[in-house]
Amino acid sequence: MRRENVADLWWRSAVVYCLDVETFLDADGDGVGDLPGLARAVDYVADLGATVIWLMPFYPSPNQDDGYDVADFYGVDPRYGTHGDLLEVIRVAHGRGLRVIVDLVVNHTSDEHPWFASARRSRTSPYRDFYVWRDDAPDDAENTVFPGEEASMWEWEPETEQYFLHSFYRHQPDLNFANPRVRDEIAKVVAFWLSLGIDGFRVDAVPFLVDPSPERIADPHEYLQDIKRFLRRRSPSAALLGEVALDHDGQEAYFGSGGDELDLQFDFQTNVALYLAFVRGDPTPIVRSIESRRAPSDDVSWALFLRNHDELSLALLSEEERQEVFEALAPDEAQRVYGRGIVRRLPTMLDGDQRRIRLAYSLMFSLPGATALLYGEEIGMGENPDLERRRAVRTPMQWTASGGFSTSREPIAPFPEGAWSPRQVNVADQRRDPDSLHRFLRTVIAAYRATPAISWGAFEAVPCGAAGVLAHRMRSDLGDALFLHNLRDEPVEVRLDVDGDDDVLLHDLLDSEPPRALPRPLEIPLEAYGFRWYRLRGASEIGPEEAGPTRA
Repeated sequence: MRRENVADLWWRSAVVYCLDVETFLDADGDGVGDLPGLARAVDYVADLGATVIWLMPFYPSPNQDDGYDVADFYGVDPRYGTHGDLLEVIRVAHGRGLRVIVDLVVNHTSDEHPWFASARRSRTSPYRDFYVWRDDAPDDAENTVFPGEEASMWEWEPETEQYFLHSFYRHQPDLNFANPRVRDEIAKVVAFWLSLGIDGFRVDAVPFLVDPSPERIADPHEYLQDIKRFLRRRSPSAALLGEVALDHDGQEAYFGSGGDELDLQFDFQTNVALYLAFVRGDPTPIVRSIESRRAPSDDVSWALFLRNHDELSLALLSEEERQEVFEALAPDEAQRVYGRGIVRRLPTMLDGDQRRIRLAYSLMFSLPGATALLYGEEIGMGENPDLERRRAVRTPMQWTASGGFSTSREPIAPFPEGAWSPRQVNVADQRRDPDSLHRFLRTVIAAYRATPAISWGAFEAVPCGAAGVLAHRMRSDLGDALFLHNLRDEPVEVRLDVDGDDDVLLHDLLDSEPPRALPRPLEIPLEAYGFRWYRLRGASEIGPEEAGPTRA
């Protein structure tokens, strides 16, 4: 699995832009986002600086779980368009240098999938063993994914008088991967989408896919390895991005041996560490989390994120830490869900404080790994608290002051109101405003992509004499970078001893000032919630176009 060409490891430095076709842009005016609308908006995503578009499920579905209840693994929901429309999205994206990945949701199907429709009717159905059945439901089968909504993981099917397993909702019966026919069918699904030009898959809820229970396969990781081998045979540059909502110790196994399972994993542990650090004004949780990472090879890495399309899960925090974050960021019980999560977007959690919002994104992009953004983060979209649970953060994209998502008077979901309405928060206004969050994120993303040390270097926390400041250095063969972030609401001056050759110059990555000689020690003032990005470069590395009068 080892790659000789660094360029082949595109996922290690990816900037992933996650979007739901349904809520992104409606081209035909029926109130539902569609693929022709997305094709028009690909230039926008490329202009932001993203390198990968991640499409949430667009498959035919009863849509009882935002499309994750799939009724046809090979189809395109007719509300969104056709296979031809999808091919146009892929063509346009590839033409702009963007890769496209899609959700691989194969731990379960919808109960309306033809396989389950047949299986539930008869114990002799050829698809009966595609699912997991038992005569008696275990007493300890509490549903931990959706507590309060689902009491058990087993549901009675009266027509054939057995229980079927559903780790998620009762309308999402689990597939039985002990059955070789199921595994063959999923391989066909993978091959189908790869043949259309898809560049990889975001694998949904991976621990449930490889659940080692007696009803499933004996070797829980064997199946992931099979998928990976098959994927690479069909498309050598394709990748698997996994949702493994565990701590680093639990996640390590899902990379496999030398990266023969997942290529990239969302870093859930660092995600919650970031929020705990924000609340405390103390970078210690971030340092501990990054230093606890392990990976079996240089071929694999982590993907950092601040918000995803589900609830912000605090499950990896202790009960005391969870309550601390709840009280600071979701003080109202209505803003919490399942006893573990927050159904708010970042700007509302931070009370719209642009200093803290920009600090959060600067910090995320400066930490080692790939990065992922949920649509609308780049303009600071809020949530609609009137919508139920997770739907609150899945409102339509706010393109203009009037919405701009659709010409329909009744879009798929209502926009937020007040300070977070399209009139106050939209793409059109922010693209014209040089001081907007959108412009800021374009700058940060460009700096991230121009600094390979972030995704390829070794993390090192640097003592700086200020309790609320995270100073960290990324060391790599491709050059070093130094980052400073003040997590507190008070200005501070940091003092660092930065080693290096005598001719090292300090290049501010977020400022147009010319490189200057590196002072020893380095003393930098930071404003409240301030941050700085620096590249450490030898004088011989600076080109004539960058050189200017050096300053001590």
